[in-house]
Amino acid sequence: MTTYQTRPYHQIPILECGELLVAIPLDVFAVESPHPYEKLGAPYGEYSPYYLRQSVVEKLIQAQNYLQLLRPHWRIQIFDAYRPVAVQQFMVDYSFATAVRERGLSEAKLTPQQSQEIWADVFEIWAVPSMDKNTPPPHSTGAAVDITLVDDGGQVVNMGSPIDDLSERSHPNYYTNSEYPEAQQYHAHRQLLYDVMLKAGFQRNPREWWHFCYGDQMWAWLNQIPTACYGRLSY
Repeated sequence: MTTYQTRPYHQIPILECGELLVAIPLDVFAVESPHPYEKLGAPYGEYSPYYLRQSVVEKLIQAQNYLQLLRPHWRIQIFDAYRPVAVQQFMVDYSFATAVRERGLSEAKLTPQQSQEIWADVFEIWAVPSMDKNTPPPHSTGAAVDITLVDDGGQVVNMGSPIDDLSERSHPNYYTNSEYPEAQQYHAHRQLLYDVMLKAGFQRNPREWWHFCYGDQMWAWLNQIPTACYGRLSY
């Protein structure tokens, strides 16, 4: 694996508050089913991917309520939430292998430069599966959630890129000034999701339109708060 740099938010110290993981009430939300990483074989163990810290779940319900006021019968769709470090490692490796295959290459025949370039693309989106308690992957804290929207007809809203897309289309403001015919619609959908999540107290990953967090290092860094209250969970 390539070398990597720590993220800016890793400078934020963690004062773990000890709040428990709780199940997300899936009847309140739409759900990606079967779970996209579980069906690939990701090792979640005894906890399902539909868990978050208790306060994060409460905030997510608030965001759903705000969405209902703006778009009756629309729902937030949960793509992924709690992710053990083992799952993070599984998905990083899977993403690398997929990127190699999509480029028409073979892992066994990659040059060091090709390998470095592909790992750099992977880590643009994926957090490093670090076991260092000071640099936990956001999802491994139970404080981050990947989401999209479902409209009143039950259809997933088009956001202009799939979740986990390794291209620049993942950047939240990619379509802001685009001349692509449907760009403004995509941007409006992303902005609606951002607005309801921000109102509930979340922050959005600057690189991913779908990733929101509350109480972890990224959230504290984006809010200019000196400490985070959620660190890596050990289960």
